Amino acid sequence: MDNVTSLSEKELKNKVNDIRTQLNQNERSLRSAFNELKMHRTNVDEIKQKRDDLNSQVRTNVSKAQEFKKKRDAINEQIAQLKEKRDELKTESDDRSNTITNLKNKRDNLNQVSKGSVESLSRAYQEELDTFLNADIPLKHEIDLFDKIRELGQRLEAALNADNLHEKLVETYESSKEIYDKNSDINSQIQTLADESQHHHVQMIEAYRTADQLRKEADTYHSQIKEIYAATEPIRSKIDPLKEAIENLRKELDIYLEQLNNIKLEKDKIKMKEKHTQAKEKFENSGKMSLEDLKVLMEKGDIKL
Repeated sequence: MDNVTSLSEKELKNKVNDIRTQLNQNERSLRSAFNELKMHRTNVDEIKQKRDDLNSQVRTNVSKAQEFKKKRDAINEQIAQLKEKRDELKTESDDRSNTITNLKNKRDNLNQVSKGSVESLSRAYQEELDTFLNADIPLKHEIDLFDKIRELGQRLEAALNADNLHEKLVETYESSKEIYDKNSDINSQIQTLADESQHHHVQMIEAYRTADQLRKEADTYHSQIKEIYAATEPIRSKIDPLKEAIENLRKELDIYLEQLNNIKLEKDKIKMKEKHTQAKEKFENSGKMSLEDLKVLMEKGDIKL
């Protein structure tokens, strides 16, 4: 900056006009930058609101998905427990089946030995035994009859054992049927729970899918915000230099204006001195003066009322 005291009044006024022109230009540029930023900020605020709303919906859907997952997993745990019971019943059912097979084989083998029912064999055995004990028969026939009675006794014993095994077989069938009914009930429960679990699973997948879609849309808005910030960075970078330049110009303007004011004060001082000299001369030479002359003389103390 030039030494202001060395500049003429005209040069000072030219400097003031130049600085004011620069100030006006910089202030217009600053206002333009602020207006442009304001426009972009309005767009950014709208986009941010949309992004934040979508992110809120994302969180809501993720929370729902987690709740569906929790319900699904709890049901799957119930299913796992029921399957354990079903496996236990299957083991028990297999044991019953093996027992039934063994009992049937033993009963059938005994039936092959008995070749008759307990009733018919008992009747035949009693009849032959009564004949053997009470009838008068030849010795040879008695020997044959004894062998026949012994055979009937063996067959009767086999028939009795076969009937006992048959009763056990029936009992085993009944208990096996109970196991079958329990197993059917468990299978029904498992199917019902599996359907419910699948329902929660589908809801979970749908909630996660919705959250992913919303997140992608929110990311798109976020990208737009970043693009706007990138686009406005050159504008923002102009603001601080403009502010600094305006502040410096105003300081410089104040210096020149102060010097102009000093020059004006000096000129007013000289002018006042000239007016005082002229008024004093008029008063001394003619005693006549104007009101302005009187005012000047009174201010200088030449005339007192």
